Amino acid sequence: MDASDSLPAQLLAWYDRHARAMPWRVSPQDRAAGVRPDPYRVWLSEVMLQQTTVAAVKDYFHRFTARWPTVAALASAPDADVMGEWAGLGYYARARNLLKCARAVVADHGGTFPTSREGLLTLPGIGPYTASAIAAIAYDDPATVVDGNVERVISRLHLVETPLPAAKPELTALAARLTPQQRPGDYAQAIMDLGATICTPRSPACGICPWSHACAARAEGVQADLPRKSPKPEKPTRYGTLWLGHRNGAVLLERRPDKGLLGGMLGIPGDGWDGQGGPAPAPADWQPIGEVRHTFTHFHLILTVHCARLNAPPIRGDLIPRHQFRPADLPTVMRKAWDLARHTLDG
Repeated sequence: MDASDSLPAQLLAWYDRHARAMPWRVSPQDRAAGVRPDPYRVWLSEVMLQQTTVAAVKDYFHRFTARWPTVAALASAPDADVMGEWAGLGYYARARNLLKCARAVVADHGGTFPTSREGLLTLPGIGPYTASAIAAIAYDDPATVVDGNVERVISRLHLVETPLPAAKPELTALAARLTPQQRPGDYAQAIMDLGATICTPRSPACGICPWSHACAARAEGVQADLPRKSPKPEKPTRYGTLWLGHRNGAVLLERRPDKGLLGGMLGIPGDGWDGQGGPAPAPADWQPIGEVRHTFTHFHLILTVHCARLNAPPIRGDLIPRHQFRPADLPTVMRKAWDLARHTLDG
């Protein structure tokens, strides 16, 4: 056995002692005792964790699984309930795809997730990474799982100088060479844990890393400099308006189109900053009350919030009584506007 052959075994031994406790995870000890992960919980966690931290996801995961404990329960949930429960987690296309996928699993697969990576890739909203993660973690398929943590670990282990994202194919190929046939699910979680807790972006804890002896970047003293990344273009700033109308305790809101920014979410009518909307949603004496700021993946946003009491029927949107909606159902940027304006509302 050469040094590279022993690396997975060394990492698994480390994981058996140091695995993070996650609400969706089966510990290595329980797995060894025959407890199998629930593919539904694995899938749900992987979708939630896309571009989102573990700390931000945990409460959402608990709420979702308490309210919809199975994929069949989620598939039968009203769209508005799921979108409302997702509010604040961001990247709302994930919530729409979550419902599409759950309904496809029930309608086309009898409520059971496919067991192969190829089968998982046929489901809505499941791409190569998520398919590999579910296949490995839920079904112990030796699929290669590569997220940002794994890219960082592999780039340092093999001293890959090519900047991301151009380095992705090389890093994936190198990661595949290490993926073991035995315990691939635990291995996938182990290497992600290694990146999240030891091989961190800044100040990696090399002194306690199970792979430090084999790390080419550490040998050269450049581990903290990797992975290299191509410079990102500066984010532009967009400007727009939100109109929060009210009358007798009811608030003017609209369900946003399924496609586009904040698609499918409940929102406050706005202008064309997002490619939707247009002029004010009702004739009224609109008064500016302040600004809210928010940053999306590709741009910064500054919105001026106007409020008015509505005496005429709205052109778009619906007046919804305050007790019939939860401000928590609004996406974050809309909730900021609500928090700014709610003290000015009548009723």
